[in-house]
Amino acid sequence: MTSHRILVIGGHGHVAKHLTQLASSQGREVDSVIRRDDQAADVTSWGGHPVIADVTTLGAAQWDDLIQGHDAVVWSAGAGGKGGPEDTYAVDRDACNALVDAIGRSSHHPRFVLVSWCGSPDHGVPADDSFFPYADAKADADRHTMDSSIRWTILGPVTLSHDPASGVRILGDNDDYSGTTVSRETVAQAALASLDDDATVGKFIRFSDGSVPIAEAF
Repeated sequence: MTSHRILVIGGHGHVAKHLTQLASSQGREVDSVIRRDDQAADVTSWGGHPVIADVTTLGAAQWDDLIQGHDAVVWSAGAGGKGGPEDTYAVDRDACNALVDAIGRSSHHPRFVLVSWCGSPDHGVPADDSFFPYADAKADADRHTMDSSIRWTILGPVTLSHDPASGVRILGDNDDYSGTTVSRETVAQAALASLDDDATVGKFIRFSDGSVPIAEAF
């Protein structure tokens, strides 16, 4: 089922940029949640509608209002290691979990795609590694999503690149993905394809760049 009105959390990121451009070119409406006013012009130029909000400060009622009227929600936000572990947990775990709870409370049950990473949730990153807060926060959000009753798909891309979009290679649990990359544009295409394909509901899809078209692979 085609999603016509999409809410994107983390609307100024590179994946969100590609998703907004693609979705708007197809005549879909995209509302992009961003933190800062100075990001609004970019979102508008991509074909989206900027929504200024700090997802780390929203209460339950505000989340409910934010998702109202949307038939799909894409989580593409991330602290990106800025601000230290506290900010990472606030964005990548707490805010994402609050969004999932809001979707679960809603009466219209929007479709949800969460952009995570290929190593989650059983990441095995040591607690003393600087990457641990991100991996741990993502793992918690992924498990919270998987344990929910909403219609979710989790995307687990490998290291992101700025290369042009390609097909994909689906990764199995034991596949070695070291040294592989996937285009941010491909991730955006995968998110949009997942929203429209109920066969991806309840699946954690790990992938890299490859030769198989997304629709066929997913």
